[in-house]
Amino acid sequence: MPIFKVIILAIVQGLAELLPVSSSAHVVVAEKLMGLDPSSPQMTLLLVMLHTGTMFAVIVYFWKQWMQAYFDTAEHFKKILGRVIVATLLTGVIGEAIIKVLEKTVFKATPHAEIEDLFSHLEIVAPALAAAGILILIAGIARRNSSHSALTSTPEVTMGQAGVIGAVQGLCLPFRGFSRSGATISAGMLAGAARARAEVFSFALAVVLTPPVVAREALRLKHAGAGAMSGSPVAMSLLGMVFAFLAGLVALKWLSQWLESGRWYLFGIYCLVASVVVFLLHQHGY
Repeated sequence: MPIFKVIILAIVQGLAELLPVSSSAHVVVAEKLMGLDPSSPQMTLLLVMLHTGTMFAVIVYFWKQWMQAYFDTAEHFKKILGRVIVATLLTGVIGEAIIKVLEKTVFKATPHAEIEDLFSHLEIVAPALAAAGILILIAGIARRNSSHSALTSTPEVTMGQAGVIGAVQGLCLPFRGFSRSGATISAGMLAGAARARAEVFSFALAVVLTPPVVAREALRLKHAGAGAMSGSPVAMSLLGMVFAFLAGLVALKWLSQWLESGRWYLFGIYCLVASVVVFLLHQHGY
């Protein structure tokens, strides 16, 4: 694969992964427009490394905030850890349940089918983007019109709010286009969490979630054949990881500024427009 295509995908992944606009949808569209096969072993390896790069970007960007918010005392850390565990367990249970149901129904007649087989179907990505856009739009407008209401009154994420965020994250797992960060931050805001707390907690969950997701993709790659993990694909994937890391840092800074300025709802409008574009691309044969 040419280096410039790797760099383009890395920048798309890095920017979109950490913005509430669904990196999966953007990467799939970029791959199709460049004539790449999203399901090939080489592309799977590249995406694993791109996700790793954005995970490190999250850790670097939020480390100081996590230290101040979650590690100030041992008691506070235990409280937050409990909420992260509950949210992650709900994510796993709900996400895995949906995946199994889809594999047993949609793919009932297809041997050895996996949920990943849906990921390159733009006719599914488009409505997922629209659903995320509607949720973001509702949360953004509610916060904008109710600045003194319960939507901004809770100083930190409660156990109930953590459960809501984790459950919504589980809904995001099977569907590319249903933005994880957009859905979880919006759900937290609608549940009454302060905007900044919902953002920090959402990305803390992303760090916890990324290693098992990467491991799942690496296992699928191993089953696809050892040849995909040698030579040029590995070097290209490492290069992509670096660019995704740098793009991720830029995206996080932009995300925080937009949240602070009360323009969260604009991401919802973007997702709705993007869903129309993706649907039109599907209609034209992509």
